[in-house]
Amino acid sequence: MTEFLDVEGGRIAYDVAGAGPLVVLAPGMGNRRDAYRFLAPQLVAAGYRVANVDLRGHGESSTGWSSYTRTDTAGDLLALVRKLGGPAVLVGQSFSGGSATIAGAREPELISAVVEIGPFTRVLKPSIGALIRNRRHRKGVLLLMGVAATGSIRLWTRYLDHAFPGRKPADYATQLEALQVNLREPGRMTAARKMGMAKPVDAAAQLPNLRCPALVVMGTLDPDWPDPEVEARGIVAAMPTGIGTVAMIEGAGHYPHTQFPDEAAAVILPFLKAHAHA
Repeated sequence: MTEFLDVEGGRIAYDVAGAGPLVVLAPGMGNRRDAYRFLAPQLVAAGYRVANVDLRGHGESSTGWSSYTRTDTAGDLLALVRKLGGPAVLVGQSFSGGSATIAGAREPELISAVVEIGPFTRVLKPSIGALIRNRRHRKGVLLLMGVAATGSIRLWTRYLDHAFPGRKPADYATQLEALQVNLREPGRMTAARKMGMAKPVDAAAQLPNLRCPALVVMGTLDPDWPDPEVEARGIVAAMPTGIGTVAMIEGAGHYPHTQFPDEAAAVILPFLKAHAHA
């Protein structure tokens, strides 16, 4: 059942299932909280209280926010943890991976650990050489640039298809259609576009300040980087020594938690067992 959290500027939609230590799941831009539809039940079955969140402007959350930065989303997530009773482990994907970094650095007493899936947490200038050499990466970058410039649902759909290389979920077509319907609602693509244009300077600045354990999960075929493992290890290297680890999901693109949920659960659950606290 959808619940709502009122914060300054609007309201955030979420649902909660299970009992145990709190885990908060935040999707990426241009997506809804049902991106975790395969992973969330596995976490609940393993003994966690799972809060699944729509980002501001997305899903069932309100539109018309004045700002859509990673810091804004970090504040929304921290507000939810306070309402539900922390501490919590934050799981953030893509855009919200940077938000998890910020939240963990800002309020370590509320955040016991963070999991970042395909996170945008560093400011990287596209390498012309990498774009020339890596066709998959080049196509992904161009599609994302097109979405940021135009707010086109058609281009976003093409990006999502590209970001799920190889095997797609059995319900991919029906879920994509539902997402398109949602994104056609007034203000939704505006929110996604503004998030796409927000550079992760705020998240990058907080990487050295992170004090809680962090797990960076990347798909080996994630098209957003020329070498996903190099990017994952670069993120961990920017954290204080010893707190970050990397897990690679073979054959996965930008959404390993949706594309290969069992493999994602296999690396996330041991991390939660070690670091989630009631």
